Order: sequence, then C-alpha cells, then structure tokens
Amino acid sequence: MTSGAPIETTAPAPQRIGVPREIFPGEKRVATVPEAVAKLVKLGFAVVVERGAGEQAQLGDDDYREAGASIAGSAAELWNSADIVFKVRPPTTDEVALMHAGQTLIGFIWPAQNPELMQQLAAKKVTALSIDALPRTLSRAQKMDALTSMAGVSGYRAVVEAANAFGRFFNGQITAAGKVPPAKVFIAGAGVAGLAAIGAAASLGAIVRANDTRAEVADQVVSLGGEFVKVDYEEEGSGGGGYAKVMSEGFQAAQREMYAKQAREVDIIITTALIPGKPAPKLITAEMVRSMKPGSVIVDMAAEQGGNCELTVPGEAVVRHGVTIVGYTDLASRMARQSSTLYATNLFRLSEELCKTKDGVINVNMQDDAIRGLTVVKDGEITWPAPALVAAPKPPPKPAVAAAPKGSAHGPGEPMSAKTLAIVFGVGALLFALVGMYAPAAFLSHFTVFVLACFIGYMVVWNVTPSLHTPLMSVTNAISSIIAIGALIQVAPPLDATGVADRPNSLILGCAVLALVLTAINMFGGFAVTRRMLAMFRK
Repeated sequence: MTSGAPIETTAPAPQRIGVPREIFPGEKRVATVPEAVAKLVKLGFAVVVERGAGEQAQLGDDDYREAGASIAGSAAELWNSADIVFKVRPPTTDEVALMHAGQTLIGFIWPAQNPELMQQLAAKKVTALSIDALPRTLSRAQKMDALTSMAGVSGYRAVVEAANAFGRFFNGQITAAGKVPPAKVFIAGAGVAGLAAIGAAASLGAIVRANDTRAEVADQVVSLGGEFVKVDYEEEGSGGGGYAKVMSEGFQAAQREMYAKQAREVDIIITTALIPGKPAPKLITAEMVRSMKPGSVIVDMAAEQGGNCELTVPGEAVVRHGVTIVGYTDLASRMARQSSTLYATNLFRLSEELCKTKDGVINVNMQDDAIRGLTVVKDGEITWPAPALVAAPKPPPKPAVAAAPKGSAHGPGEPMSAKTLAIVFGVGALLFALVGMYAPAAFLSHFTVFVLACFIGYMVVWNVTPSLHTPLMSVTNAISSIIAIGALIQVAPPLDATGVADRPNSLILGCAVLALVLTAINMFGGFAVTRRMLAMFRK
C-alpha cells in the first residue's frame, strides 16, 4: 500500500438476534412476535427463531419466516449462532451452558432472587440485561417497561379467573326469575395490576372497592369506577420504582382490621401486593378466609412470591372453608399472544436504544442511565446493583413578583399619569366652554343629560364583573340592559304633573319596540350559548 492510498474501513457485520423456545414448565409466551421481527430487521439485525418457539402463543414458524426471520432446528443451533438472545424467563443451567463469551442476553433475570445464575453468567463472560431492573422512574424508560406490560395483562386475567371460579353474574340483573345482586370485589393494591383489575371488574358491572398504601392512587381508583377504601391510619406508603414500601406495625394493624371487614362483606378479593426483593406480605389471614361467604373467591396474584393469603398454594386453585383460592403463577402466560406482543414491543424499544445507528450492532452504553440500570452483567463482570440515579438539580426559586394593582373587571387598571390626565381635562373643559358659549339654551339641557348618561353608562358597563360569562359577553349584556331600559321608557313614558303621558309618535314607538326585540335576542341568546358551553363539560 502506498502512503497516499486511502485507508479502507469495514463496517461491522450485523448481529443476529436469537429467540429460543421457553422451556420453563407452563410458560407459553415467546420473546418476540412476527410484527416485531419485521421492525428488528429494519434496524439492521438478523433474527433467528427456534422451531416451534411461538406455537403456544398461536404463532407459527411460517409467520416468522414471512416477517424476515430464519428458523433454527434446535436450541443448541440457535444459542450457538446468536449474538443476542431474547428470552422471557431466566435461563436454566442447561441454557447457560449453551452460551458463549461475548454473547448478550436480554430478558427477565431477577438478579436479587437468582444470585447463582448471576455467577454462572459472569463465568461465561457474557453481557446480561435484566428487563426487570429497568429504572422505572425514568420517563423515557416507560416504553421499555415490561413489568408494567405484564402486570396489566395479569390484572385483567385475574378478573377473568375470578369470574370463572365465582359462578355468578358480576353485574346486577332484574329478571322474571328474580333479582340478582351485583358482585362485590375488593382489590388489595392499586398498582398497575390492581388498576387493570379495577377497570376489568367495573366494566363487568361489579361493585369494586380498592385499597393501597399510596394515597395518591385514590383518584386513579375512582376514575376507573372503583371506590377507594382508606385505612384509618396516617402514613405515607410510596416506595421506589412505583412499588409500595414496608409499613409500620401500627399501620399494618389498622390495615388488617380493614381487610377483615372487607372479607366479611365482599364476594371476591384480588390481592396484588408486592415489595421488591422481599416475600409477598401476608394480608389475608386464615381467619379472614373463614369469615368470607361460602362460594367466595380469592385470586392471589402474588402467589409466586409466597402469596398475600396465608392459605394460598402457588400454582394451584384450592378450596378452603368454602372459599376458592386461586394461586396461579402464570396469569400473563394464560394470555400468551397478548403478553408476547406487548413484551416483544418492549424489547424492540430497548433494541432501538441499544442500536441508535440502525446498523444491526448494539452498543451497551453504560453512561446511559436506563441502559446502566438494565445491565446486571457486563462482559463477565457483575454490575448489579446499579448506582442510585442522581436527581436533577432543582431550579433556583424565581424572585417574587410584586402583585399588580387590582383594576376593573375588564382590561388593565393602570391609572393615567398626571400629565395625561391634565391634558384630557383641559381639552374637555375647552370643548364644554365652547358649547356653553355658542349652543342654544334648549340644546344645553339635552347635552348635559347626554354627558351624564355617558359617564354613568361607562361606569356601570365597564365595572360589571364577568363572573358568569366572558368579559365581552358581560359588557354586551350590560349595554343591552341600558338599551332595554331606554326603550321601555319610550314605550311607556312617565306621567307628567297632570297625570298624562307624553306618548311618542309611531316611528319612535316602533324603534323602541325593535330595540327591545333585538336586545332580548342578544341577552337570552348569550345565556343559551353559555348554558350549552357549560353542558359540554358535564358528563
């Protein structure tokens, strides 16, 4: 090569994303769907899917081929050829054995609950991004938040399972055979899953009540058609990342008393309470279950972490004291296609953040707060937990602005300067002097009444407070009122000293009547328009 020859650069080859079939017992979801595959291909990636990976989610191999993916004949072939692996469940020991150095794993890993898995991944010299470790307080991370996506599906499915086990209508009905009361549903925890359950149960016609340690969710509960049941104990329950925190003993005692009351009254209880990194809190005791009406249902969405009910059996639906307790741990997987679609969208959004150059090569940028939080293993080094996010500095307080002097109801109330006021009075006095010197005596009396009417009219009209209307409508209504009074005086003039009224001629009378009609149209039309505008904001 000569010294003047240009240096040739070779672009890195596009990386291959592998999607294996989930082997966890009962897992029906798949990490990506054909719609997401087509978008990943546009980002520059090659995609390979294990044969039969989407069968449980009603997604065939041909669907993936049409979207641009290739099909691997076995798990070993897929893991060996993939640079990046998308998964739903954490990899098993056998799956970790198939990984190779430099590979990137993206999926649910739960690093706090799986320390041995973290060591195995580090030993393989791979990079692992745990989608459950996403910093959920970052607003731009919401599009990647798979926990929220799966929680929403699980909350909806919990209501479906409750309706299946309940054996009665959710909505109240009056039929020829008698009256059926609506079901009463109590939901413990109003996070994403709880709010989804509230919306689903309310849409089915049930009477829905809900409780949460975070007082700020009360408005959300009400907006979805539920009733927020407050614990008679003042304590803030907001924790980090959208979760609740562990409450004090005093609060827990008051909460148990409230739960016991609800258990005696309602037909269905759905529990969603979780605290990250800890077993699920026990909210429903065996004594509460015994107090429930026969045929009642409890759906324990926290069963996988031990359950919120003392009698929950994880993975099973059991009957205790006449109450059906549903402890399924695969609620999201029971709606496999919907869950897979949402999860695939979350991973695609993450891929966009990792591959901003759209060349099919990811860049795990540890300077990015969202990516840093997700990355639990980087090239064989355990990087979990991520450092706490640094809060943005608060802007300096703005200097207090002096309150503007209160003016009239319309427009600025800025007074005229002394010089301007003197000029106005001087010009006015000159005009009045000229009129007084040269105008006829009969004109002066009418002119005096005119000037006084203008002054009084201005003060009356311009000081009307626009409390029920816009300022313009208030002014026009005030002017219309003055016109109406003047027209009424012309139609029925006052009596003179002899008791006789000086009736105007027919032309003046006609003008007065016309003025009354037009004024009435303006005033009552304005009220009608205002009424219709206000009606737009009522349900």
